[in-house]
Amino acid sequence: MNVVIRKYTEKDLKEMIHIWNEVVEEGIAFPQEECLTSETGKEFFASQTYCGVAAEEATGKIQGLYILHPNNVGRCGHICNASYAVSADARGKHIGEKLVTDCLLQGKKHDFGVLQFNAVVASNIHARHLYERLGFIQLGTIPKGFRMKDGHFEDICPYYHEL
Repeated sequence: MNVVIRKYTEKDLKEMIHIWNEVVEEGIAFPQEECLTSETGKEFFASQTYCGVAAEEATGKIQGLYILHPNNVGRCGHICNASYAVSADARGKHIGEKLVTDCLLQGKKHDFGVLQFNAVVASNIHARHLYERLGFIQLGTIPKGFRMKDGHFEDICPYYHEL
């Protein structure tokens, strides 16, 4: 599957919301517990600094996405944060790597100096290996920082990458 990473448009919203909600419903990676509706999704994605989508080159079908936004304000406003979601049927095809690589470029284009992930779940080994391969540095571990969908707690690992 050949995908291109590009800025999202309103016509992508239905597929973006579906993919985002897949990850929320899995309950093992995103802190959100509420799914997006067409109204809340439109507002949510529009409020980000940048949203990128992984679109199949031939069909335009959205296979994944990311959001990029400030991690904080003021004296820490140069640090951005991002979240990534890949459709369940497109995982394992290196789409996440393309999304993260594009996100690093967009973070720099939007004048951020650091990309920080606050809460990578320790058991999310595929994401952690990807981040480390791309040069992210783990800052430590926060014991029991994430409540999984089934109610048990897992450690989270903050990561950062200078842009």
